[in-house]
Amino acid sequence: MKFGICIPHYGKAVDVRGMIENVQYAEKLGFDSAWVTDHIVVPRSMDLIYRDNMLEPVALLSHLAGLVPRIQLGTSVLILPYRNPVVLAKMLATIDQLSGGRLIVGVGGGWMTEEFAALGVSYPERGKLSDECLRVLRETWTNEVLSFHGHYTSFQDMKVSPMPVQQHLPLWVGGVSPRARRRTAEFGDGWHATNLAPEVMAEGVAHLKKLWTKNGRSGDPVISMRAPLFIEGVSRDAVSYAPRPGRDLLRGDVDTLLARLQAYRQAGVQHLVFELSLQSFESSARTMETFMNKIKPQLAE
Repeated sequence: MKFGICIPHYGKAVDVRGMIENVQYAEKLGFDSAWVTDHIVVPRSMDLIYRDNMLEPVALLSHLAGLVPRIQLGTSVLILPYRNPVVLAKMLATIDQLSGGRLIVGVGGGWMTEEFAALGVSYPERGKLSDECLRVLRETWTNEVLSFHGHYTSFQDMKVSPMPVQQHLPLWVGGVSPRARRRTAEFGDGWHATNLAPEVMAEGVAHLKKLWTKNGRSGDPVISMRAPLFIEGVSRDAVSYAPRPGRDLLRGDVDTLLARLQAYRQAGVQHLVFELSLQSFESSARTMETFMNKIKPQLAE
């Protein structure tokens, strides 16, 4: 299994130096990836961690590409309907160039109706718009001269450059619904779920593989998941956050977490991304240290 962290670029006062040091420390410890999250505006009445001080994810990745030389950089997830797909394709190809081919593009269709309204995007059409965006991204990343004629995007005989460094820039589709797995099988290279129990994850993987075969796809999809990680006695900030039954799936002592991670591996998860944003920079550093020193070595046994 590979392991990553969500970059803490929201939910706390903006501390650019602390955030960068957090990601650099994750790279030093041996984590495989670091991920940004996407929201543009959030209703003031919503008590969400994403509401406050969220740095724009694409701009942030561009900055980080030159500051962390090894770790993969990912989006968990970009909300496709929020941006012009031609412009987005260019921005992401640029980041892949700046990072030397380390980008993973996680995408989703979005859910916050108020945010769609504020951006002037049709919420009921988000599914069709997302599917077309995925087509634009893939074709723009693989054709230096391109014509595209869709319902929302249309252009003729355009020169597209630069290409990404990666000949096939990975597209992972986020979501937990059957529709997300359908979109993965049609357009994506991997499925990026959020906080599912191992047994539910295993059912989703089985469903995706059936869809994958039905769509005539070769190889196998990448299976990934994002979830909060709280290690008892280490993630001290978490004391004020009461456990949420069925949601804090990676919360417990080292032995409990080891067993749960082994269950995820058995369910087919290949890349696990830890959400540490409820923790301070100091606490998240201790969590990362404990995971890499006490848990990951046992997973390799």
